[in-house]
Amino acid sequence: MEAFAQFIPLILIFAIMYLLLIRPQQKKLKEHQAMVAALRRGDQIVTQGGIIGKVSKVKDDNEIEVELADNVRVRVVKSTVAQVISKTEPAASS
Repeated sequence: MEAFAQFIPLILIFAIMYLLLIRPQQKKLKEHQAMVAALRRGDQIVTQGGIIGKVSKVKDDNEIEVELADNVRVRVVKSTVAQVISKTEPAASS
């Protein structure tokens, strides 16, 4: 019983670390993955580098084409998108 009592503080520390650090980080990662998966043509985005642009093409693999200005397009890795400023509305199906 004494051996188990010595491990109780260690178990409590691990539980607190899980609740305060690991779990919120996993939740944030899931939200980011969902945001990246929902990127569509016309969305206004901000990259992790601070570049603001409009998605002009979503490629099948892990990249998108972003229009920074008129006729200025760059290829960006999807996971570097930090934020979606404005979403485009889905086209009405007739």
